[in-house]
Amino acid sequence: MCGISGIVYLDNKRKLETSILKRMTDAIYHRGPDDEGFYINNNVGLGFRRLSIIDLSTGHQPIANDDSSVNIVFNGEIYNYLELRDNLKSKGYKFKTSTDTEVILRSYEEYGVNCLQYLRGMFAFAIWDDNKQQLFCARDRFGIKPFYYSYDNEKFVFGSEIKAILKAGAIDRSLSIDALDSYFTFGYITGDISIYKSILKLQPSHYLLLSYKNKQPLKIEKYWDVHFEPDFSKSEDQWAEELDATLSETTKLHMISDVPLGAFLSGGIDSSSVVALMAKNSNLPIKTFSIGFKEKKFNELEYAREIAVKYHCEHHEQIIEPEAISLLPRLVEAYDEPFADSSAIPTYYVSKLAREYVTVALSGDGGDELFAGYNEYPSLNKLHSYPFNFKSPLFKKLIWGNLNKLIPDGGKGKVSTYFLSKPNEYMGAYSTIYSSEERGKLILPDYFVNNHGAASESYKESLLKSFGSEDFISRLQHLDIQTYMVDDILTKVDRASMMNSLEARVPLLDHKFAELTFKIPWNLKLNGKDQKSIFKKAMSHNLPRSIYNHPKQGFAVPLSMWFKGDLNEYVKDTLLSPDALLSSYLNKKYVRKALEGNSTSGDFRTRIWSLLFFEEWLKQQVSA
Repeated sequence: MCGISGIVYLDNKRKLETSILKRMTDAIYHRGPDDEGFYINNNVGLGFRRLSIIDLSTGHQPIANDDSSVNIVFNGEIYNYLELRDNLKSKGYKFKTSTDTEVILRSYEEYGVNCLQYLRGMFAFAIWDDNKQQLFCARDRFGIKPFYYSYDNEKFVFGSEIKAILKAGAIDRSLSIDALDSYFTFGYITGDISIYKSILKLQPSHYLLLSYKNKQPLKIEKYWDVHFEPDFSKSEDQWAEELDATLSETTKLHMISDVPLGAFLSGGIDSSSVVALMAKNSNLPIKTFSIGFKEKKFNELEYAREIAVKYHCEHHEQIIEPEAISLLPRLVEAYDEPFADSSAIPTYYVSKLAREYVTVALSGDGGDELFAGYNEYPSLNKLHSYPFNFKSPLFKKLIWGNLNKLIPDGGKGKVSTYFLSKPNEYMGAYSTIYSSEERGKLILPDYFVNNHGAASESYKESLLKSFGSEDFISRLQHLDIQTYMVDDILTKVDRASMMNSLEARVPLLDHKFAELTFKIPWNLKLNGKDQKSIFKKAMSHNLPRSIYNHPKQGFAVPLSMWFKGDLNEYVKDTLLSPDALLSSYLNKKYVRKALEGNSTSGDFRTRIWSLLFFEEWLKQQVSA
């Protein structure tokens, strides 16, 4: 919906200049091209860029309370705001606008930080309470909306994107070696860190309080958590009926808008279900948008068209070709830090296509995490059931059979000794782009996290350990919700959509719907090799059988084919050039090895894409 930013100088005698706040908001203009607004009170400033969605005439931010002592900037949508508004009116509150933003503000006045328990939606916001001399910031339960901050002994700075914080001035740009390790491990940066040592992420389901008046330390608390608590009292049919009814209700809520609205339609079960339920809740044809490739293995357009025809959608589609690689500098600019998920390319193009017709698009993201839909889950579950005996013929067969399928691009034929030495409970933490051993060869010693183990993998392993009594599959889901989903999937969608000034909404991640799925026994989600079994049953009367019977493809890009063909010379010229900046951080010989592996029988697409993205990110750092 928007972009937010702000500064609090810890010296209350230091005045904030409007020009600094404007530089920060200008950096995220794309998140809100319709309007801008500022609140400045001596050493405190809030900045805002608006993408108008609800209450187009009176939705200007920041919004203040009656005596202007409390001010808010807010990015997101609160889907139950009308219900909350009525409740607050009954308590005597009067409203100047029809916005969900003012509902958050009044909820804070009534409930304080506990207002978060009442909010149903996606959000990142900051509230300055002048009476308390306190800044209250929060991020939604799943981290659909981003929130970055930097905090030192002089100032607290925050923004929807890193680029806004960097415009505040005097921000340390030193590279975080932990973040670099995470990037080359998973392709994204996990946890609360960013590529810069001085900039952190507020984690999903967390809020922070900055009360510097009494020299109190920054307080960060968790206000909600994922809990898998299976309820065995209901039949499969009962679960299916409840899922259908609840998702229909939340999809209808996600369709609230004062501007044109549509949906991303990949042809998979998640996006197809959202479109089907949108059609049932609308009197007008749903505008749908799809991306495809000439390479048939990667093209799901036929399935998207089937859904579009069935529900009489106003359907639009586009084919992507290798020339899409020219988008790389734009993507690096959008993501602000290394990000190796190449599906950012089609996500950008489908967002660009959608923005030609609508301002809001619903997506099907979250279904794989809620219903155990990832291809690795059946194999990991099978391996989990076997007691490991490293020397047995059975174990060797499993390694070169099932486990080999889990090894990422370029890792086929070898398994990290560290990986194999771990208890099978924690296997989900060790599927990587580069193993710890390989990162030790790739990353130069000055930038390698050498702790005699696998640093980034250990972070995921620690999360798995913290999930306690949950069953194995639920622990995998929980891990993906806290890492891959927020730091890869939701980050990808937010940046790609907002760089096109498009709001993406995620009805499957409505927390009421998600909490329902947490109660469903795991074996109803993953039935042998049948992934999302209960969700397919729930949606079976809405979707053609072909939609939930065809193999899961994801939003994959045919990079391996492109890198072996049309883009082969481009890759070599970029990564092996004497002027390549990555040679200051990475072993050039190991980089060459990755390229040579892709040229033969290997599939090193993710490794190569991670290198290309990192090189372009370094170039933009030099020119910044």
